[in-house]
Amino acid sequence: MTETTRSGIEDWFIAEISKRVVGREDVVRLMLVSLLSQGHILLQGNPGLGKTTLAKAFSETIGGEFHRIQMTPDTLPADILGTYVFDQRNASFELRKGPVFGNVILVDELNRATPKAQAALLEAMQERQVSLEGQTMKLNEPFIVLATQVPFGAPGTYPLSEVQADRFAFSLNLTYPPFEEEMKVLASIDKIEAGHCEVVMTSKEVVRTVESARKVFVSEPVQRYIVSIIDHLRGSPMFRVKPSARASIALLKGSRALALLDGRDHVIPDDVKFLAPYALQHRAFLTAEALSEEISPESLLKEALEKVAVPKEP
Repeated sequence: MTETTRSGIEDWFIAEISKRVVGREDVVRLMLVSLLSQGHILLQGNPGLGKTTLAKAFSETIGGEFHRIQMTPDTLPADILGTYVFDQRNASFELRKGPVFGNVILVDELNRATPKAQAALLEAMQERQVSLEGQTMKLNEPFIVLATQVPFGAPGTYPLSEVQADRFAFSLNLTYPPFEEEMKVLASIDKIEAGHCEVVMTSKEVVRTVESARKVFVSEPVQRYIVSIIDHLRGSPMFRVKPSARASIALLKGSRALALLDGRDHVIPDDVKFLAPYALQHRAFLTAEALSEEISPESLLKEALEKVAVPKEP
């Protein structure tokens, strides 16, 4: 990858991922924003919508180590993090690293695991490290968790805790594909199943691009706009849990990555407006009263974006 292709990163990823997935360009865009802002993404939806295939295709476009963790009700923290195993030959305990030690981690059906197993990911996702038996080990760079989740209430599911949900920078609800897209899937299913995506960015290139995203300028009015949106939501009595500072941070970092993908060296308010629903919807834990009145998180987020004044661009 060269500096001159930076604004075409998204098109390049979409071209490769389309070998395995029909449509879903909006999801690819959000995955790239997550990757370049060092965040994690939660894909929610019914089974059979291609969440796992999409995550695997995305991982193929990134040079590095890919691991998949299939969550089940009997998944243990050691199945994720690893454990020390006694080696009789050396008469000592040796670390057997778990699948979290990779670059792209696909956590499939996250909410089928118990809260204890889900909690094993907290330190890894937030601090990019793992603590085992008093020893702290840094994870690889880049490091991104792509988690899929089926609707809560399905057999064998557990709700995500507020703490766990807050570790995801963004989330996206996948819906059934349009009629014509599903026709394209049927017409090319053999080619899709046999397809393979080429590497678009090596791990070192991803790390360099993350550093470039950090240099994107965010003006004080845009920063104030981000905090004003979060503050407006915190003032609503409909939320059982108020959005945390991680929501503001995700919006800032994600907006910088989005600006970079669009070939800009500064963030504009439209970057924030575009990402706000993805950064906030999974953090919207409503009160029982709001649920009884059938108030949706989407309606509260829409109201916030309508009422908070948008700063004028210089």
